[in-house]
Amino acid sequence: MLGQLNSNALLDKGPPMSALIIVDLTPIDKEKLTAYSTQAAQTLLPYGGEFLAKGPIEALHGDTAFSTKVVIQFPDRDSAVNWYASKAYQEIIPLRNEGMVSQFHIVG
Repeated sequence: MLGQLNSNALLDKGPPMSALIIVDLTPIDKEKLTAYSTQAAQTLLPYGGEFLAKGPIEALHGDTAFSTKVVIQFPDRDSAVNWYASKAYQEIIPLRNEGMVSQFHIVG
């Protein structure tokens, strides 16, 4: 029927979809946050991660609990999950937690 969505089209995966890690954060120690950010950027490289946007946010609707947002793109969900679980990234989490209050989300 015209206008109906073919259910097989939903199952056709095609090429992997990129994944985004969305970080909401509020700095609590700018020196530690700077050190963390430098190290974190290096951990992205083996997983194909790259920054799409980062900086202060302005809420267009509703309230926000955080002052800053970071958007990181990965080639696919597995790369994003593997980056977060990597030894290199896990080792800098204590520094992250000293430098900022944050939430990490994955989309895609």
